[in-house]
Amino acid sequence: MLYYSLNHQSPKVTFAEAAVRGQAPDKGLYFPEHIPQLPKGFIKNIRSYSKEELGFIVMKPYIGESIPDDVLKQIVAETINFDFPLVKVTDDIYSLELFHGPTLAFKDVGARFMSRCLGYFNRHAYHHTTVLVATSGDTGGAVANGFLGVDGVEVIILYPSGKVSPIQELQLTTCGQNITALEVQGNFDDCQAIVKQAFMDADLMGKLSLTSANSINVARWLPQQLYYFFAYRQWQQEHPPVICVPSGNFGNICAGLVAHLSGLPVKHFIAACNANDAVPEFLKTGNYQSKQAVATISNAMDVGNPSNFVRILELFNNELPALQNVLSSYSIDDATTAATIKNVYEQHNYMLDPHGAVAYYALNQYLNSRAHLNSPSEPVPIHREAGGGIFLETAHPVKFPDTVEEATNTKIPFPESVQYLQGKEKKSIVMPASFEAFKEWLMKR
Repeated sequence: MLYYSLNHQSPKVTFAEAAVRGQAPDKGLYFPEHIPQLPKGFIKNIRSYSKEELGFIVMKPYIGESIPDDVLKQIVAETINFDFPLVKVTDDIYSLELFHGPTLAFKDVGARFMSRCLGYFNRHAYHHTTVLVATSGDTGGAVANGFLGVDGVEVIILYPSGKVSPIQELQLTTCGQNITALEVQGNFDDCQAIVKQAFMDADLMGKLSLTSANSINVARWLPQQLYYFFAYRQWQQEHPPVICVPSGNFGNICAGLVAHLSGLPVKHFIAACNANDAVPEFLKTGNYQSKQAVATISNAMDVGNPSNFVRILELFNNELPALQNVLSSYSIDDATTAATIKNVYEQHNYMLDPHGAVAYYALNQYLNSRAHLNSPSEPVPIHREAGGGIFLETAHPVKFPDTVEEATNTKIPFPESVQYLQGKEKKSIVMPASFEAFKEWLMKR
């Protein structure tokens, strides 16, 4: 498998080269030259495979000869060595819980896979690789945990000051060792812009071996396909599910779309967004307009210009009607998000985090909109979309205690896996939202 730049001005590269570089020299995102098709009979027999076997079969075509099979099997096994339960919330809505990894967020999968790939690629290197990552919340903690102690790799995390939750901040600022946290006085888009500019700066690229751990990196983006297969492996309905994904930078749902185009049965995808509505507006109007990020209670989705949406367009040859046949998108405000957390807890005894709440509400809206109505004046469905759907619960509610506890009037138990964070003090370097300040700091290191 080779990867080409979406700017089409750079040579094709192997998976290893794409993972180490992060972005192509022409500043485009790397994209696989084709979407591999699943082996014949794979879906029919999906429940006969272990998670590890399934993961290897899905990922092997994307890796090619960059990693030996025995090493790739070990990387996959270490990446997914926790549960991905599909939990029934209502008669036709299920939650795919992706918060059972070490940092309680879906991004553990991509971060663990990428860190182990880079560790393998750097095993004989005599120089350090510097990993840059911008985070709106969960990416930073997952990357810090995944790369902690990896030889030959230094990680620098940029996060927006005051715009991540307390646990998220502790997860990315208390690691030490090869992990450094920069507290940027701006929003996520500012952090992301600094990282992107770093890869275009000749001085930095000449001095340092830089790569990105954001979902622009193929080693972080592509393994996110796996939990869509894990969801289908547990799906008991006759019809394929509608899948709703809380979406910020759009790497997660893009991975799901790749899985679908490779042969995974999915009836429809929904990108559930908060007030940052560039994609919902595009799907309505056909005009894409990046926007300044708006702060919301679902902070990990506070992205005004999602980097991975260009990959989604590539999957559908930039043809809007083809994309609209597969993908819908909703924008959900904070008041509705908080009310959804409250209502689902009271009615179904299920505790949502704000991102899962956005996805649950959007999925419910879609299923209702697809129902047959008695009459236009009586919006009571006779039956909803056959089969129902799955929403992705991408982070543990404990990461958002103020919002969730206020909505549910319930104290969230502190999971044992993160109790070690209690009492720790953050260690961060405060920095203005300025590339020049970042460059000066990085060059002096």
